Amino acid sequence: MKSSLTVFARYAGLAGLPAFFPAFARAAWLEILPEFNPFKYNSFPVNAARQSYLVTQAAQAQVARAAGNGTITRLPRIHTFQSVVDYTVSTQAVVSGLYARLPANGSELTRFDLNRVIRLGPLVDRSMETIVERLLPAAPRAFRTTLVTNASPSSLEAVERSIEAGGATEAVHGLGLAFPPGAFSLSHVAIPFPVTDPLYGSHPDPRESFGLHLGTLTPRGERGVLLVPLDALVRISSNPFYPYLERRVSEGIDGQLPPAQ
Repeated sequence: MKSSLTVFARYAGLAGLPAFFPAFARAAWLEILPEFNPFKYNSFPVNAARQSYLVTQAAQAQVARAAGNGTITRLPRIHTFQSVVDYTVSTQAVVSGLYARLPANGSELTRFDLNRVIRLGPLVDRSMETIVERLLPAAPRAFRTTLVTNASPSSLEAVERSIEAGGATEAVHGLGLAFPPGAFSLSHVAIPFPVTDPLYGSHPDPRESFGLHLGTLTPRGERGVLLVPLDALVRISSNPFYPYLERRVSEGIDGQLPPAQ
């Protein structure tokens, strides 16, 4: 069973070995960046990657044991929200390593699709065109699946496409929300933050400020000037569908989720 973290984390411990020698102290870090974020460290130590990998391995082993001895039936229903493209956590591993083992207990997997209106041509990995179809086993499945996607290939309006656990018929509902015209996807870091978040939001609330609005940055200029990699600044950091996520979480807390089959 594959780890839900990137494969490199598995070998991160080896990557940090040269750090025992003073001349190679930087080998203890995957990245050393300016610390401009008030809520998280930008620099990332090798040991953190290694420990993250070990935690996922331990959790996966527990899931496998529970599935094998039948105690997984005592697991409460789970609802996961995830971008179909996630650089940190493998969406495929979430499906094969967790959801494929769950009993029919009312669990649900909600995925946020690519923005299918954006046409970037040869700049986009061709495998992304079929990523949604490749992530899930064929219906019927033991868990409910929901995809938040474009209403059509020419519309930024978003819809919810859901298939109930044990079924194969797709139900489509409008959300009254839309993909941002300049965003080609969501990201791992964007899911839990509204667009009004003062630090990560694309439309930050002006009543609070941390000196930098990371969600509004659109840097343009020459390479080699900035101290942080451009991909860190391009990565979307807030969720345009946060109202939908908030509503679904509230439904789960209030016990209004679809009943277990």
